Amino acid sequence: MDHNVKVALAQVDLAVGDVTGNAEKIIAFSNRARSELRADLVVFPELSVCGYPPEDLLFHVGLRYKVENAIADIRASVSGIAVLIGFPEYTDGHIYNACCVFLDGEVLAHYRKQRLPNYSVFDEERYFKRGNDASVLTINGVRIGLNICEDVWNTGPMEKSRSAGAECVIAINGSPFETTSQVNREVQLRKRVAEVQVPVIYVNMVGGQDELVFDGGSFVMSASGEICFRAPPFEEGLHLVVLQGTAAGVIPQSGDCAPLLDTEASVYGALVAGTRDYITKHGFPGVILGLSGGIDSAMVATIACDAIGPDRVRAVMMPFRYTSNMSQEDAAKQAAMLGIGYEVIPIEPMYEAAIGQLAAVLGDREPDATEENIQARCRGLLLMAISNKTGRMLLTTGNKSEMAVGYATLYGDMAGGFAPIKDCSKTLVYRLAGYRNSLSAAIPERVITREPSAELRPDQKDSDSLPDYDVLDPILEAFIEEDLSVAEITARGFDRDTVVRILEMVKQNEYKRRQAPPGVRISGRAFGRDWRYPITSGYKFPR
Repeated sequence: MDHNVKVALAQVDLAVGDVTGNAEKIIAFSNRARSELRADLVVFPELSVCGYPPEDLLFHVGLRYKVENAIADIRASVSGIAVLIGFPEYTDGHIYNACCVFLDGEVLAHYRKQRLPNYSVFDEERYFKRGNDASVLTINGVRIGLNICEDVWNTGPMEKSRSAGAECVIAINGSPFETTSQVNREVQLRKRVAEVQVPVIYVNMVGGQDELVFDGGSFVMSASGEICFRAPPFEEGLHLVVLQGTAAGVIPQSGDCAPLLDTEASVYGALVAGTRDYITKHGFPGVILGLSGGIDSAMVATIACDAIGPDRVRAVMMPFRYTSNMSQEDAAKQAAMLGIGYEVIPIEPMYEAAIGQLAAVLGDREPDATEENIQARCRGLLLMAISNKTGRMLLTTGNKSEMAVGYATLYGDMAGGFAPIKDCSKTLVYRLAGYRNSLSAAIPERVITREPSAELRPDQKDSDSLPDYDVLDPILEAFIEEDLSVAEITARGFDRDTVVRILEMVKQNEYKRRQAPPGVRISGRAFGRDWRYPITSGYKFPR
């Protein structure tokens, strides 16, 4: 006889360390899953009780007590539905990345993660001990195996579940966004499904946590590798899927399948989500940024508006003698288009005062980058003062291309609390601007089409100091994200001297990047937690 299991996928946005708030959300979603969806089981993401990734907070004894109390509250507060939660399990001097299924306060199943990722942004071997055993629970006659995230990226854990009698596997995840992450997840799960011949329910979290953004994309895959359901990315939601148990095996009933987004749409969604959560989870009333009339600040202003609304975004144009009329016109135009607060504060008096104070020390030396940096630092001082006085967080506007080669000023345009486009190359920024304008007008067209310039000296262009971005960005990507050598990059058709010059610039400017604010990670390797390059290095790139 056929028998069904109704499973609610809780694709939720959780906060690291807010154990009480996370438990309240788990209880609320569980009650909704029972009363609104009539679900038999509700499934939450990896480490849902404490948030992911908790990092060294795991070592704090206070977190352990909070987690234990939260689990007790969840067990006591939810009835009439089975609840699958992830949590750090403290036992015998070890910590496990674990999950449990409760029904009316009783434990139906308990599982410990077997594969601990220790690469890229992950360092779980620092915190957790590996589990070894499969765990299978039975609901309405259907036998369901439990896995956690990395387990399903490797051969082994799902096979153990199948050998233990699982007719279906549920995998709970804290899988962060990258430009190809959703496609990669489904490709990997299809490999595992081919090995074990049972369907999989994959539940992922959403929301921003420091540099990481979790994009959701929870899905159900049949035993034949077909996608039966896919949740919308970057959106909290409670989604019902039905598993039909038959003599031939478990068959997931088909549901809605949100489409896969293209690169620009998915990256933009990640930037908005990461920026929104960084601002809101820190409790900032709004943001402040410098609006220069250039593409980068235009992009950041637009992201901020989409993240928290224009009423919470304030921009300042800070012109100097080298600031073109075009830049001032375009900044004012965009502020009006977005409907954000906008002021103009010239920096000439501050600059002249600084130069005057330095005259006795610096003498009559020829102008160089020093004077350019003073301009940037005058602007940084003004913006930080507004941030301090109003409580608004300062957003920086630098992109990955600039951060890679040091085309930025410490304590100037690098000053701030969060960098939304920090992991976006300059060429990607232009593509994102085109994408965003295709939805509605947000950035003046002239900002997108004009030649980029820092406007720190007469007639300055970015190309005075750097190769064209169409050349620079592929070289940087090959080095930073692919770890290619000079010879390998040159073999792609780039001038060897140019390659060496760029790579030397990357090496020489590591000290700047260490002092940069965090920003949204969207690539396979961002400057931040998955880039660990020595500041002091005698390594020479072969010429």
